[in-house]
Amino acid sequence: MNWLEIAKNYEEEFVDLTRKLLQIPTVLETFDPDNIDEPFGPEIRKALDFMLDLGEKDGFIVKNIDNYAGHIEFGEGEEVLGVLGHLDVVPAGGKWDNPPFSATIKDGKIYARGAMDDKGPTIAAYIAMKMIKDQGIGLNKKVRLILGCDEESGMRGVLRYLEKEKMPDIGFAPDAEFPLIYAEKGIYTYNFLGEQTDEWTESMTAGERYNVVPDECVVVLKKDLRTEFEAYCKANDYVGRVEGNTYTIIGQNAHAAMPFLGVNAISLMTNFLKEHSKAPFIHFIDEFLSFDHYGNKLGLSCFDKEMKELTNNLAYIHYDGLKVNIGCNIRYPRNYDFAAGEIKMTEAANQHSLEYALKKNSVPHYVSPKDPLIQILMESYQKYSGDNKSEMITIGGGTYARQLSKAVAFGALFPGEEELAHQPNEFLDIKKMLTAIAIYAESIERLAGN
Repeated sequence: MNWLEIAKNYEEEFVDLTRKLLQIPTVLETFDPDNIDEPFGPEIRKALDFMLDLGEKDGFIVKNIDNYAGHIEFGEGEEVLGVLGHLDVVPAGGKWDNPPFSATIKDGKIYARGAMDDKGPTIAAYIAMKMIKDQGIGLNKKVRLILGCDEESGMRGVLRYLEKEKMPDIGFAPDAEFPLIYAEKGIYTYNFLGEQTDEWTESMTAGERYNVVPDECVVVLKKDLRTEFEAYCKANDYVGRVEGNTYTIIGQNAHAAMPFLGVNAISLMTNFLKEHSKAPFIHFIDEFLSFDHYGNKLGLSCFDKEMKELTNNLAYIHYDGLKVNIGCNIRYPRNYDFAAGEIKMTEAANQHSLEYALKKNSVPHYVSPKDPLIQILMESYQKYSGDNKSEMITIGGGTYARQLSKAVAFGALFPGEEELAHQPNEFLDIKKMLTAIAIYAESIERLAGN
């Protein structure tokens, strides 16, 4: 079966469905577990309904799991192949050339927040399933496209799903890179908390999510530092502005798994404030967090030959003149000494009248490169990409694959493509996504076909 030639017949449908899904602004604003109809808000519920209605219309079996997640299913058998996608997206910060939820098509690309993370790949997987169904391919496993609603902010959707439904025996998440990702670093989020006053600083705010490098930091000052701030920005070629007693500096968003691709606005602002403020939290950030992507200042750095180096993202700060909350996100390899790291962070915090607080820890995920699941996926990728040189990799990002015993992240970004997840002007390449559809169809047929 030449799935790529078949996929070309579905191009118009893929583009139409993808644009419709991308135009739903599924940024989580508030999680409300008491709202049984819309626990993640109306837009995310709208996206879940869109996908499940689509699956039902096309003749699949669909199921809504408490409006936290859902699945689209076909096939027979006791075993389950899970294809795991998510419908939520991170906030659309930064400067976009087109509105981030317009799904603008230009030069064969669709631009929108979520284009590659993860709505485009999710629709690609759906089209792959539909092609197999339309071709009448017999299956000896159930194939389920599992749709989570909050992958970017805690994975509560897929965790609820796994409480209510059988864990897939094998699976893949089209939510990362090709050729294949067989291991994901551990992820933990943590905070530094305290109460402090400062004669210079009335408030300081930056960042919204642990998994995004903040691109804007806003400080309200009690004293006039306009001249000094403007000179600082000019000397360093930074973008900043002053409106009354409000000072803003601009950085650049990036995914927390690759903080070195961004410009952290908290670091930029802290570097200015440290010359004027005596607030302990300002000097704590400067001494232990700012301009440091690898945890060197905290003494956390480590390296594994497969999972590579630890990274640390200074994700947000909320200071209201008294209470300070600094949020960070570490991606760590399997040889990282978690307990020793906590001791170092606690000691560093105490030096500046702060407390270290662990929020969440997700341990590293690993599937052996020799496993048959991985061999089949790699062969499917090579068949349609023509790429026999790229090697399977490990990442610092976290996908739904880590929630299954045997699952890996699999596409849809091809080697050499620009990585713009969590950044402005995120896009997907339509022709390359047709290749991804063919790869997914081949993979599903080989993993679940008779």
